[in-house]
Amino acid sequence: MSAARLVVKGLSKTYADVPVLSDISLTVRDGEFASIIGPNASGKSTLLKICAGVRVPTEGVVECEKPAYMPQDHALLPWRTVLENLYLPSDVAGIPRARVRTKITDLLQEFGLAQYADFYPAALSGGTRQKIALLRTVLQNNSLLLLDEPFASLDALTRTEAHRWLQTLVQKSRASVLLVTHDIREALFLSDTIYVLGGRPSCLREVFTVPFPRPRTHAQLLEGEALALENKLFALLSETV
Repeated sequence: MSAARLVVKGLSKTYADVPVLSDISLTVRDGEFASIIGPNASGKSTLLKICAGVRVPTEGVVECEKPAYMPQDHALLPWRTVLENLYLPSDVAGIPRARVRTKITDLLQEFGLAQYADFYPAALSGGTRQKIALLRTVLQNNSLLLLDEPFASLDALTRTEAHRWLQTLVQKSRASVLLVTHDIREALFLSDTIYVLGGRPSCLREVFTVPFPRPRTHAQLLEGEALALENKLFALLSETV
């Protein structure tokens, strides 16, 4: 069995005497892509922020090395160009730019983004901004990526292309991933494991193993076994609203 990159044990969170999360435990292993889904206000983002160290749990523990965290907002600095934004992790860590310059330019070239190197974020499409933000997250050189609904603001066609792009990026970086999403099909396309949150306070309702090897195609999600799993997830989410 592969090593665990993230272990959450008995995690609960209360805000102003209102319980939000209750007794949640999960594990993300080396090379695994896991997703958290649940209805609105089910505490998905709160759980991810606790895993990232941005929030503190009321009870329970989180065990992991420092992860790379991407919030819902891409958080690209508007006064920095794409290239300058990609230098940000090394700037913060005090790493000379000369040591990461080749890696950054190679990533931009490999993923078809080199032409945007001198653009500012405001000049980019929503999909391109999210791709740059994902590249910056990967450049933190962490073995665990925590991604909070990175494609929620994109239209359906752009989102589908972004799924394929992320799948390739994760495969090349060999990172483990914990993704928060409200999109069942997105979770099925990307994930090995899907955690379903629901209830008040939110608890772990069920855990699903996606029985299809990665990488996947969107066409696979239209076949019988995938559709049956999608319908099961939809029904479970409907019960938790």
